[in-house]
Amino acid sequence: QVQLAESGGGLVHSGGSLRLSCAASGRTFSILPMGWFRQAPGKERELVAAISGGRRTYYAESVKGRFTISRDNAKNTVYLQMNSLKPEDTAVYYCATGSGPHLYTSTYNYWGQGTQVTVSS
Repeated sequence: QVQLAESGGGLVHSGGSLRLSCAASGRTFSILPMGWFRQAPGKERELVAAISGGRRTYYAESVKGRFTISRDNAKNTVYLQMNSLKPEDTAVYYCATGSGPHLYTSTYNYWGQGTQVTVSS
């Protein structure tokens, strides 16, 4: 069992930056694939970025060059640095983990509670 807790969401102007954090419980964090998903009102949840235990990364096309995912295994924490934010980035952002390849959405079956990110124009 893994428990996840996100933090760092908030309200920011277009062009601004935010860093999301996700703290995970458990002793096997270093080998876990970790993903950041988001869900905007009326839209399906989408995988935004992911990182494997070996630190290979995946990014959705819509965030490439603007978002960076990283992990600190000593702190059992994964981060999502979001720069050049746009109004269309507004969503609830979820941290997730599971078992399997980091870039497959079917890998993820443990979820955090989500944190709201709102980008004003």
